[in-house]
Amino acid sequence: MTRERAVLVLEDGTRYDGWAYGARGRSLGEVVFATGMTGYQETLTDPSYAGQIVVQTAPHIGNTGVNDEDPESRRIWVAGYVVRDPSRVVSNHRADASLDDHLVRDGIVGISGIDTRSLTRRIRDAGAMKGGVFSGADAALDADEQLRVVTEQAGMAGKYLSAEVSTAEEYVVEPVGERIGTLAVLDLGVKSSTTRYLSERGFEVHVLPQDVTVERLRELDPDALFYSNGPGDPSASDAQVSLLQESLRDGRPFFGICFGNQLLGRALGFGTYKLPFGHRGINQPVLDTTTGKVEITSQNHGFAVDAPVGQVLESPVGFGRVEVSHYSLNDNVVEGLRALDIPAFSVQYHPEAAAGPHDSMYLFDRFRDMVLARRQGTPLDAATADATTPAADITKEGN
Repeated sequence: MTRERAVLVLEDGTRYDGWAYGARGRSLGEVVFATGMTGYQETLTDPSYAGQIVVQTAPHIGNTGVNDEDPESRRIWVAGYVVRDPSRVVSNHRADASLDDHLVRDGIVGISGIDTRSLTRRIRDAGAMKGGVFSGADAALDADEQLRVVTEQAGMAGKYLSAEVSTAEEYVVEPVGERIGTLAVLDLGVKSSTTRYLSERGFEVHVLPQDVTVERLRELDPDALFYSNGPGDPSASDAQVSLLQESLRDGRPFFGICFGNQLLGRALGFGTYKLPFGHRGINQPVLDTTTGKVEITSQNHGFAVDAPVGQVLESPVGFGRVEVSHYSLNDNVVEGLRALDIPAFSVQYHPEAAAGPHDSMYLFDRFRDMVLARRQGTPLDAATADATTPAADITKEGN
């Protein structure tokens, strides 16, 4: 089979020549790298990657093909895909098709055959940057024209992407086993594993569109509220922050992951900022300041909450005491928040870990216990003692 030429162009003018992979044409987005050695199908179907050209640092991709059981959403969301050596043979009894087939099906323009080690180092040094993959007729465009297209696209900062990935209609995931209550899940790019694990804790999960109103939320009157992961800049999600603040004032328990962690941070009165190259992979070490334990976590985020580690803070907007519950051992980035006077907590990573380790699955149980205690009228300090008592002698360490 004759291979077709493709090129990856970065906004600083760096070019990587390779071979067309997936659909043909052009893809534009923020170029980021993901360090997972496995789980490429879960990565590709994670809505948090919308708007991003994903570079896989693992050299061999596609060996096990794709199937109809592992996708985390209805389609592949990455803007583009960059791999070193795509497998020519699919070898797994669960495979229904090749990865290349699904990339073509969903119109994902990719490139293979480039030195992804060199590209990853470039991003580590210069930070995530705008880029473009050009194949087919677009590969023949003048180099200056390709660079112009790349540099003139909008950057990730200030971008609102929730509307692109959220459900258009409300739907329900029925509880598994004994029903403990109704849970409203704001779909900012939710993964199917997340709703499944919540339903397995006995929640009747009502998945809501990203633009749901506070009136609809109060009409539903759920026992608790959950904010999912998702793409984009949290500073552009003012409506979702306002919705969360109203829900917190109503006394409704809250749990947020990833993008939901950033929006809880904003709702409590803290700022957010863009990381140089983000955390994307399934082996990110995080310290739980309550237990002193290190969790190996699955992460995918390019923004973070701006809050100090190692001290109890007062919410600038009146929600009482707050502390950082988890932080990254790689760079001290905030990886979790805990409100001490209201029933609310969040983590920056993905506890459902699809794909990844299961160190953090206990968080779903913690949330379930919080909701049950709230319904029974148990005081917050007793109901969530494990979640609100800071561990002694846990302090922020330097790099």
